[in-house]
Amino acid sequence: MMRRLILTFFAVWAVVSIGAQPKPKNELKKDVGLSASNCALYTGPHQRRLSKAPHGKQPFYLSHYGRHGSRYMINNRDYDFVVDILEKAERKGKLSPLGHDVLERVRLMYADAEDRLGELTQLGIQQQRDIARRMMERFPRVFEGDAVVDAHSTMVLRCVFSMENALQQMLVLNPKLRVVHEAGRAEMRLMSYVDKHLQQQGAAYGTRKVYDDYCQEHRCWERPTAALFSDTAYFRKMVNGERLNYYLFRMAGSIQNTDLRSKVTLYDLFTDEEIYQNWQMENVFWFLGYGNTPLNGGKQPFSQRFLLRSLIAQADSAIALPRPGVQLRFGHETSLLPLVCLMDINGYGQSVDRLDQLEKKGWVNYRIFPMSANIQLVFYRSSPADKDVLVKVLLNEDEATLPLKAKDAPYYRWADVREFWLKKLDSYQEPE
Repeated sequence: MMRRLILTFFAVWAVVSIGAQPKPKNELKKDVGLSASNCALYTGPHQRRLSKAPHGKQPFYLSHYGRHGSRYMINNRDYDFVVDILEKAERKGKLSPLGHDVLERVRLMYADAEDRLGELTQLGIQQQRDIARRMMERFPRVFEGDAVVDAHSTMVLRCVFSMENALQQMLVLNPKLRVVHEAGRAEMRLMSYVDKHLQQQGAAYGTRKVYDDYCQEHRCWERPTAALFSDTAYFRKMVNGERLNYYLFRMAGSIQNTDLRSKVTLYDLFTDEEIYQNWQMENVFWFLGYGNTPLNGGKQPFSQRFLLRSLIAQADSAIALPRPGVQLRFGHETSLLPLVCLMDINGYGQSVDRLDQLEKKGWVNYRIFPMSANIQLVFYRSSPADKDVLVKVLLNEDEATLPLKAKDAPYYRWADVREFWLKKLDSYQEPE
């Protein structure tokens, strides 16, 4: 009876804790870096202690999909647009004292990122090592002795180096591990699949106009950008303030992933309300692109249908083995985000048809895909003969929920989870 009460408590706690999370507006005031959305810093698990597994059940297999660690911004245009506008105004004598100051900061950022665009930073390396270490500390039985660690990465170097640093950390802690690691074009279909049909479907539903209309209702660019110029007429005629605001805000969020994070900031250009509204527009952007909503055709999460089928098939194969070990996959947020929605982790698969309800429904992008974001499926049984296999889902190393009944939540019967995911996958009709 006591055991049942304890397990019920954990199940209720998981649901309540998700629903009772602070409002994004309050979270952003406490940690402005969260406003960077997909460039937000990975802070590790918030849950100090994992719940105890049901009696007799032990972890025996871990399946993982993780995003690469902290990186520099990817494209030259992320820097060029701001530098070009400010340097042109500087030559014409149109910058305010603040504008001159910001230009120097931006030049420093640009110089730091030179020849490093898209590369893993030292912080990203440490994130991956820490995640690997915590995996082994939390689930030591899975990594015992000469356990097999089967790792795969996309061909993008920041993902490859994320994989290699994770594996190095594991081998430091257990040199006996049998490690297999692969990366290349062959991995891209599963690890970083881009579904052009679904992208076209989203465009056909007019998601661009929906997004633009939302942004018009959340205009917050004029004050912070106008303050950089000494001539109002020049600013209004010669400067695209909306785009300048967009790139400045992106740069502000990206700094936290580099060694400049303790030396430079651009967040001081924005008020709390402007930071919040800039984040809201980013939250809507990612939701319309990858979330479940009739506003984009309601099918976008299915872009990761091949990856989810692979996860299920590999789990079934692993369960048939007496000692399966670990499977690691290293990819990108553009796969992890729709995968979370497709799996319906923490309610992110729910359909939301009104953008003004998005935050109330708990759809908050930085909780899903910060740098080094990851999904871990941890499988439990009492012995290889035990057919009642349980699975626990971790999102960013915190125990997560699925929309299924489970007396031992967050431990779900694999048979139920498998049936739930396969039924959803089977509901999708491939285009002819």
